[in-house]
Amino acid sequence: MTSHKFSLLGFIPTLSQWCAIAMCIPLLEGAAKKEFVFEEAPFPSCHASTVVELRNGELLAAWFGGAGEGKPDVAIWAARRLATGWSKPEELVREPNTPAWNPVLFHAKTGRLWLYYKFGTNPREWSAGRRSSDDDGKSWSAVEHLPAGILGPIRAKPLLLGDGTIVSGSSVESYHTWAAWIERSADNGETWTKYGPITVADAREKADTSGIIQPSVLQISGGHLRFYARATRDIGRICASDSHDGGKTWSQARPTGLANPNSGIDAVRLPDGRIVIVYNDTQTGRTPLNLAVSRDGEHFKNFETLENEPGEYSYPAMIVGKDGTLHITYTWNRKRIRYARVTDFD
Repeated sequence: MTSHKFSLLGFIPTLSQWCAIAMCIPLLEGAAKKEFVFEEAPFPSCHASTVVELRNGELLAAWFGGAGEGKPDVAIWAARRLATGWSKPEELVREPNTPAWNPVLFHAKTGRLWLYYKFGTNPREWSAGRRSSDDDGKSWSAVEHLPAGILGPIRAKPLLLGDGTIVSGSSVESYHTWAAWIERSADNGETWTKYGPITVADAREKADTSGIIQPSVLQISGGHLRFYARATRDIGRICASDSHDGGKTWSQARPTGLANPNSGIDAVRLPDGRIVIVYNDTQTGRTPLNLAVSRDGEHFKNFETLENEPGEYSYPAMIVGKDGTLHITYTWNRKRIRYARVTDFD
């Protein structure tokens, strides 16, 4: 937990604040309830978490961890949130002599739990791998490597449509150019068809690298889907694109009013139709980490700051639980994964 200093000069604490001072415990800021997924782990660095709600109401989080991003010892790790707290980190995937990246956990309509991830020396050269579980992560299938060109969910969770179609945000990071893609599966995640690329209308031609990656896909209504995506610094804003045929064709992406310092985001649609985005509300760096809400998907208002201290708070993953609760995991200074639970969205 972050420690807080209190100055009593000109300050009249509330009863709860007096109690916190007296007991030498820090106060929670805002509505989010936060905790670390682990305090100790067999790796010094971690990043890029994902989270899924299991059928029994427990949560399962995964991330990559090792000596540092891109190091050959980096593997995929996971922990389960039980009634007594988080279980110890457990290794799920280790590729020989090359790093693993960006795990994504999600359920197919059949109930099968998928773990997709990337492996390779860097994002320009990586390939995709996966495992599946039919008992919510108690046991897993053998590792399977996907055909070249199919990457599955690139970082954010995919969208599961009512008919079972999975619409996954994907992207490619090439030399001097990035682009978003959509991969759709009509057979519960077994095979994929790729659509795109989706690019930004006003990306600057002279930028060293320009474009969007890591889309987070939502269903607005019926066949109307929208994604929000990370953008390069020359664009400097979260970008959005729309589809009106269930994710087969997409509009050219456009910058929104939300800042983006070339950092990962995630988005969800609440049961009442409002859209929530978790992002770094800054033009540079990866702090603060904020939550913003919108009724129309265009105009957003920040309603919660998850982190605002110096450091890196990035790559958030966010889902809506069965009871409407927001469950969020994110990178905390590349040393830990933090979990936040939010029930108030105003």
